[in-house]
Amino acid sequence: MRVLAAMSGGVDSAVAAARAVDAGHDVVGVHLALSTAPGALRTGSRGCCSKEDAGDARRAADVLGIPFYVWDFADRFKEDVIDDFVASYAAGETPNPCLRCNEKIKFAALADRAEALGFDAVATGHYARLEDGVLRRAVDADKDQSYVLGVLTSRQLSRAMFPIGDTPKAEVRDEAARRGLAVADKPDSHDICFIPSGDTRAFLGARIGIRPGAVVDADSGAVLAEHDGVHGFTVGQRKGLGVEGPAADGKPRYVTSIEPETGTVRVGSADRLDVHAIDATRPVWTSGTVPDGSFDCVVQVRAHGGMADAVARVEGDVLHIDLRTPLTGVARGQAAVLYRPDAAGDEVIGSGTIAGTSARSPQTA
Repeated sequence: MRVLAAMSGGVDSAVAAARAVDAGHDVVGVHLALSTAPGALRTGSRGCCSKEDAGDARRAADVLGIPFYVWDFADRFKEDVIDDFVASYAAGETPNPCLRCNEKIKFAALADRAEALGFDAVATGHYARLEDGVLRRAVDADKDQSYVLGVLTSRQLSRAMFPIGDTPKAEVRDEAARRGLAVADKPDSHDICFIPSGDTRAFLGARIGIRPGAVVDADSGAVLAEHDGVHGFTVGQRKGLGVEGPAADGKPRYVTSIEPETGTVRVGSADRLDVHAIDATRPVWTSGTVPDGSFDCVVQVRAHGGMADAVARVEGDVLHIDLRTPLTGVARGQAAVLYRPDAAGDEVIGSGTIAGTSARSPQTA
C-alpha cells in the first residue's frame, strides 16, 4: 500500500513510520505545519509544531530513507481547532482540542488530501489498535489514546493505521534508539499543543476579553465573588475560584455549573458534582451502524479516567446515557466515548459530545 506517515517530530510517529516501512509499504513522511508562528509553539516539553519539531521529523525520515514534505494546515487548524476551542469555552463548555484535531485535521483534511494523491492510508503514532476495522484500546493503558480517536467514523478509520498501538511506550523508545532515531529520548508533549505556556486562562482571555459575571453559592444563591469570564472555569474545578476560604461547613467548594448566558458560575460541595445521566449530541459510531434499543456499555468522559458502567440508547440525534455509578466533574463539551462491556473492555462503540447532565437518571429517580 501507499502510506502517508504523519510525522510530528516525536518518537511515536517516527517509530510508526518505521514500522510502516518494515511492513513493505510505500511510505512518504509528512509534517503538518499547524501554526502561523511555528517558532513560538514549543517550550521544552510543552507545545508542538515548531520548527524544531519539523526538523526532528525530517531527520527521522532521512534515517528511514523515505521522502518527506511539510504541508501547511495552519489556516484549517486555526478554524477547526483553535477557534472551536475558544468558542466552546466562551459558551461555558470544556472541549478537548485533541479530539477535534483528530476529527477535523488528521483524519479529515489530511486523509482527504492523502486519498486525492493516491495514498491508501494515513499512519500515525497514536496509542490505539485497529483490528478488522474495530478501534480498540492500546496495549499500554497509561498511554491509550482510543478516547481521543472515538470521534472517528468508520470511513475515517478505514483509512487509518496505528502501528505502535500494540507496544508499551518504553519499548517504543528502545526501538527508536536501536534504529538510530535521534528522537528516542525526546520528551513527550504536554498540555494543549497551541498553548505552550500552559496558561489556558490567559490564552482564552486574550481572545475572548472581559465578560464579567458572578461566582454564586449553589445552596444559598449568595454572590461570593466576581469574575472576568466563564472561560476561566470548568465543572469540577476547585482552585482559582476567587473565593476566600472554604464553605461554612469547612469543606472546599467546586464549580458545579456554568451559565454563560448570565455569566454565573455556581460553586458548591463535592456531592453536587455527582452525575447519574448524560445527554450527548453529534453521535458517531465507529462501526458505521447505529445500535438498536438500549445497550450496556462503559462510558469514559475524560482522556484519562472518568469511566463508569452504563446503559445507553439513541433517540434521534441524541445519545442518552444512564450511569450505573455516578461520575464527577462531567462538563458540557467533553466527549462521552462508549466501550463494549465485555471481558476485554477495549472495543470502542462510538461517542457523542456532552450537551447536558443530570444528578439522577430516570432509571434511578
